[in-house]
Amino acid sequence: MNRTLSIETIKKVGETVKLNGWVNNRRNMGKIAFLDLRDRWGIVQVVCVPNELDEKSQAALKDIRPEFVLEIEGMVQARGEKQLNKDLLTGGVEVLAKKIAILAKSETPPFEVANEERQANEELRLKYRYLDLRHERMKKNIILRDKIIRGIRDYLHNEQFIEVETPFLSKSTPEGARDFLVPSRNYPGKFFALPQSPQQYKQMLMIAGMEKYFQIVRCFRDEDQRGDRQAEFTQLDMEMSFIKEEEDILSITEKMVKQVIKKIGGDYQMTFNKFPQIKYDEAMAKYNSDKPDLRKNKDNKNELAFVWVVDFPMFEYKEGDKRWGAGHHPFTAIKDKDLSKLEDKSKM
Repeated sequence: MNRTLSIETIKKVGETVKLNGWVNNRRNMGKIAFLDLRDRWGIVQVVCVPNELDEKSQAALKDIRPEFVLEIEGMVQARGEKQLNKDLLTGGVEVLAKKIAILAKSETPPFEVANEERQANEELRLKYRYLDLRHERMKKNIILRDKIIRGIRDYLHNEQFIEVETPFLSKSTPEGARDFLVPSRNYPGKFFALPQSPQQYKQMLMIAGMEKYFQIVRCFRDEDQRGDRQAEFTQLDMEMSFIKEEEDILSITEKMVKQVIKKIGGDYQMTFNKFPQIKYDEAMAKYNSDKPDLRKNKDNKNELAFVWVVDFPMFEYKEGDKRWGAGHHPFTAIKDKDLSKLEDKSKM
């Protein structure tokens, strides 16, 4: 018998199914036990009546606790009117268990998985990350990320972009932060650098005639941790040939963002139909931030206020290193009005 997903049970009333999943919760009512079985698609209630189970299953039922991994065979049946659970997609059905097998036992978890109201501290959650990812909220975050990445790929492929993977081990190049270095086994004393961005590779692709490139790429920067700065992160990397104006890049990116938001669904609303543009100096003077929150309702997490902050300074003072360094990668088109400064040494 093939496995049935929890969400598929709503269309299989009267049929025998096989379920696999984790015990989200157990409730005992006399001799009858109710198991909430969880898989990636949801939760389905399993009714365990001793007289309906074989001897092996009855013995297994006595030991079952939350987070045990089970395989259950049983009959899908409709719930009575008073037993409906409108909070679950499967709340109109339940499975009457006939066979129960324990695939993996679980020790008592260090924090509750079923009850997200009781949040453990971050250190404990990260120590047991595989358990933390069982939380419904964390699962939804990962699924949302997947939808966003899929939406980006669909849009850019439709715009004739080519997705190309570039190397991770390469020569160190000038960027805005320190490199992570990897020692070379074949050349003692020599080092590879993990890329802060695929900048040089994508420029090579433009020279090669690819014209439109993108990549969902992992980047590495050896810098102090902050809320918006991590040692490794994922970014959308793009490059296009024959672009005459900055507006061409902003336009294709803005259209992509709007389409992705539309595709992922949800209750998101955008503050601006056309993304406004603010210069860096104006943003810092007016909002004291280079990423101002322009939402009308600051308490509405579903309101999205995208804004282009342009004309970032090329250099910034690195307090930790006591030096001036690139504020972002230096492979940036120079404004036409500043081209003459390249030849005037007094302005350099």
